[in-house]
Amino acid sequence: MRPPIAISMGDPCGIGPEIVVRALAEPALAEDCIVFGDPGVLQATAAWLQLPVPPRIEAVTRMRPLPRLGEPDAAAGDAAYRYIVAAAHSARDGAARALVTAPISKAALQAAGHRWPGHTELLADLADGAEVRMMLANEELRVVLATVHLALRDAIAALDAGRIRDTIAIADAGLRRAGIPKPRLAVAGLNPHAGEGGLFGREEIDIIAPAIEAARADGIEATGPHPPDTVFMQARGFARFDAVIAMYHDQGLIPVKYLGIDEGVNVTLGLPFVRTSPDHGTAYDIAGKGVADPASLLAAIRLADRLAPVTPGG
Repeated sequence: MRPPIAISMGDPCGIGPEIVVRALAEPALAEDCIVFGDPGVLQATAAWLQLPVPPRIEAVTRMRPLPRLGEPDAAAGDAAYRYIVAAAHSARDGAARALVTAPISKAALQAAGHRWPGHTELLADLADGAEVRMMLANEELRVVLATVHLALRDAIAALDAGRIRDTIAIADAGLRRAGIPKPRLAVAGLNPHAGEGGLFGREEIDIIAPAIEAARADGIEATGPHPPDTVFMQARGFARFDAVIAMYHDQGLIPVKYLGIDEGVNVTLGLPFVRTSPDHGTAYDIAGKGVADPASLLAAIRLADRLAPVTPGG
């Protein structure tokens, strides 16, 4: 029997507990997943939703009193951190076949004294400093980011040929693992019109094109640099490309999120275990109102199952 999929409950003050309970209302799915979180929060959430409590819960914390919904809280941020660590250890050690993370609050995480700006960086640390990249995917587009949670000026400064070449290689390996035998990767430029031959900047000439050449020398089907204002349209529906390599956070995520976040999934490539998450945040504004949609979490669970090894450790 395959190990279960580990789900970290997310921020107790956000919609994480609600979407977890809604997603696991289906008995077959519930039996195939184990939730790392707070049993009291999950029981209370299930009660007001009039849905069953997930049957497989790993009790990481027991918050007393129950947290107040709809606003960041340091104690909730610390609890969310502990859920991630416990669930990630389970996936790393093979007790779970994949990790799915419900949304956390970066503000609450920081208020609790945890320095990581998000899941991606925390999970990389938990995996002994693994070189990781974020991929956002839906049914029409896949985007892999060369830089993630950095101010724009810092993201540009962080770009070099080595980072971009590594991003291309990590994307290629991740997509091959997902069942695409020879991924077609489009590498976006940084500047308008991909620099227009150096007129609008030399990054394409000096760092992006050499990274693509190095990746191609390694047998990777990468092309570019492509003008960022048109490459996502060419990749939509996987018509010309299987994924786009974007240079910075908003360049890549605006196109994906414009297509809709209901089925969007965040995948961390480069970890020694599979990790996916919904493509949305804690949604404090609707927490506790009974209207949170579990579609993105369900998509994350389905993709995690598809990416997970067939046999433990395989």
